[in-house]
Amino acid sequence: MNANTPREDGALDGIVFPLLVWFREHARVLPWRSDPQPYKVWVSEIMLQQTRVAAVLGYFARFLERLPTVRDLAEVDEEELLKLWQGLGYYNRARNLQKAARQIMERFGGVFPDRYEDILTLAGVGEYTAGAIASIAFGRAVPAVDGNVLRVVCRVTGDERPIDAPETKRAVREALAAVIPLDFPGQFNQALMELGALVCLPNGAPLCEQCPLAGQCRAFQEGRTGQLPTKLPKRARRVAAGTVYLLFSRGRVALRKRASRGLLAGLWEYPHTLEGDDPAAWGLPLERAHPAGRGKHIFTHIEWQMEGRALELGADAVLPDGWVWADRAALHGTYAVPNAFSAFRAEVETRLSGGPMGGTDG
Repeated sequence: MNANTPREDGALDGIVFPLLVWFREHARVLPWRSDPQPYKVWVSEIMLQQTRVAAVLGYFARFLERLPTVRDLAEVDEEELLKLWQGLGYYNRARNLQKAARQIMERFGGVFPDRYEDILTLAGVGEYTAGAIASIAFGRAVPAVDGNVLRVVCRVTGDERPIDAPETKRAVREALAAVIPLDFPGQFNQALMELGALVCLPNGAPLCEQCPLAGQCRAFQEGRTGQLPTKLPKRARRVAAGTVYLLFSRGRVALRKRASRGLLAGLWEYPHTLEGDDPAAWGLPLERAHPAGRGKHIFTHIEWQMEGRALELGADAVLPDGWVWADRAALHGTYAVPNAFSAFRAEVETRLSGGPMGGTDG
């Protein structure tokens, strides 16, 4: 079995032409492809991290309508930015977008940098994102290696090294740098990504009969598409169990803001005991709260298991310092409550309005 670097046996030499032909016939029509301005490509690539294309389209349109330029992004209030991002998750992506926008304003005069090395210096931008922007928006012959590309290359070459090992990513990047076409680098990178998203699938059987690279794919030829690529063993998730308190008063729900660092930093949430809070310190009659369902949310390294408790408080109820009351309009338009608490959305919506709250949390 071949465990060498993909380039050593020349396995990628013949992929360029069939990939480009396939892409021109089968590429999805996407707004950042139809108009590949640097700002649009950048925003789309950050949104697409850990998120499906279908889920991003609506967010992308709203984001660009409200923040059509780098300057707009640099100057928008963070609360509004996080509300625009609500439902996409991984909120540090939005914060890094704004930090990078401010870097572009300060260091590049508001003009998006066109060199890979300069793009790589922006906050939240790694090798893949810098390669994608440089190739798609500026025609730079730089590879863009994401999970889809890694999967395609490892199957084509029969590479058995773990797809999530840094040395595998380096080897694939070097191999692609040797074959990326100087005339069509953006199309080539997008073709590899698109093939991984639509044909060389990550979950379930790949659609090898539709693949333009089937004739030179070692995994297909050797019947190993189910075994490749390999991955490093996953680390066990820590489980945190606790209680989420849904506190209501006069058509409003209580929210508090999370710390500025750490998990879900700076977002608004329903008060809870998941991370060691002592609810007695809140000075509220929580013993009267009644069951309000259960919820679970899985992060990369931790799983929250939540029991909901609901309580209607009097008009004179005093919340702890820093907490706020949010009515339906404020919850919909102002405060970004992460999807981790989506299991309790129906209870909150019913209490605040007697019907579903408008909008979407992803």
